Amino acid sequence: MGELIIEVKDLRKVYKIGSEKVVALNKINLSIYKGEICCILGTSGSGKSTLLNMMAGLEKPTKGSIEIKSVGIEKMTEKQLARFRQKHIGFIFQSYNLLGALTALENVAMPLIFRGFSKINREKLARKYLNMVGLKDRYKHRPTQMSGGQQQRVGIARAFVGTPEIIFADEPTGNLDTKTSIEVMHIMWKMAREKQQTIVIVTHDPEVALYADKVIHIRDGDIQKIDNRENDDVYEKYILPYEVQYDEHLEDAKVST
Repeated sequence: MGELIIEVKDLRKVYKIGSEKVVALNKINLSIYKGEICCILGTSGSGKSTLLNMMAGLEKPTKGSIEIKSVGIEKMTEKQLARFRQKHIGFIFQSYNLLGALTALENVAMPLIFRGFSKINREKLARKYLNMVGLKDRYKHRPTQMSGGQQQRVGIARAFVGTPEIIFADEPTGNLDTKTSIEVMHIMWKMAREKQQTIVIVTHDPEVALYADKVIHIRDGDIQKIDNRENDDVYEKYILPYEVQYDEHLEDAKVST
């Protein structure tokens, strides 16, 4: 199975709303390994985003433990968590979460400031990752000058730029059309595979789950089942056909010009 990178044990989350208690997660047990693309699939209110927030250290569990790289993050202070996330974790959001006053280049370079990179090296890496997501002509564009798909590509570049071991993605295709969603998932899949990074994706869309090695079906705060797939099977069924289609598109473009 490889290196265990995330382990969730007996995780429980209960919210108090007035005099009521709402169980968001109920004794979740889960293991995620290095290099896995893992999808948490469920409808609205199933507890999938709460589970992601717990694993990312954005919320504290009511009971249970979460270990990332054998470190119990639920025991960390906010300052320790912030340092841990800066070093090991990247985030991709449904609403992109780009800073409107900054260019694409500046948005992507932002995480590297906290890692102590010089301005020259920050910009060099930001250009490299914007090129990787197909935005080499958008360095100086601000979010309002880009489409939703382009903004999400900037978000992906920002998440991957520091080469974190884990990427948490919360509904990364939620605001995108079908074609753009496929492009975004293809980019994420390829980038993660190149450096054996782990991705944990939360989604309600079964089409997004097709790109995952592990699919965790969650409902009413409980894991219903876990599907595991072989990496080669995912590639042959979903990635390779896209690459063939994309290559044919490029060849047609060359002929037409």
